[in-house]
Amino acid sequence: MTWIVGIFVFLMSMTVHEASHGAVAFIRGDRTAKDMGRLTLNPLRHIDLFWTVLFPALLFVSTAGQFVIGMAKPVPVNFANLYHPKRDMIWVALAGPAANIIFAEFLLWALHLTHLRVFLLGVYFNLGLAVFNLLPIPPLDGSRIAAGVLPRPWDREYLKIEPYGFLIVLVLYFTGALYAWVIPGINLLASFLGIPKLYL
Repeated sequence: MTWIVGIFVFLMSMTVHEASHGAVAFIRGDRTAKDMGRLTLNPLRHIDLFWTVLFPALLFVSTAGQFVIGMAKPVPVNFANLYHPKRDMIWVALAGPAANIIFAEFLLWALHLTHLRVFLLGVYFNLGLAVFNLLPIPPLDGSRIAAGVLPRPWDREYLKIEPYGFLIVLVLYFTGALYAWVIPGINLLASFLGIPKLYL
């Protein structure tokens, strides 16, 4: 039962994240995610082989189950369709991490109600997902925020590194730099939620 709940929380955490991007994009004028069937809470529509399966499995095995983050297949957004592309790009990007922080609070409520430790792990996972996605590495959300702030044409030049994004993340992981970003970020948010800090 714990594994079933854990897998459900894991998948829904990433689903909520991506669906939130699509929802805000839709509100701000872009129908791409909706027209492609990605504006949904069905996890099967958001699974990505590397980010949802292989990368989390790598972290799980290498940390003996102590630390896992991952992400779903990015929701497609045509920023040119947004009412104010540069500004709205930032709101679309922020929607995912914000959704995970809100979902973490929901899981914390579930923890207090059921006392199941798997919900506490879900809280940490969502906080980690929020912090991880704020890294300014395309296609992560932090890069969209940075692109929204950067003037043209620097924003477009910056986003050209997106094909190498997953390689950059792997380098950060193997050098330990990824933990140096994510763990302090999780602990900062954990302090606001009143839960213990993480120590790896």
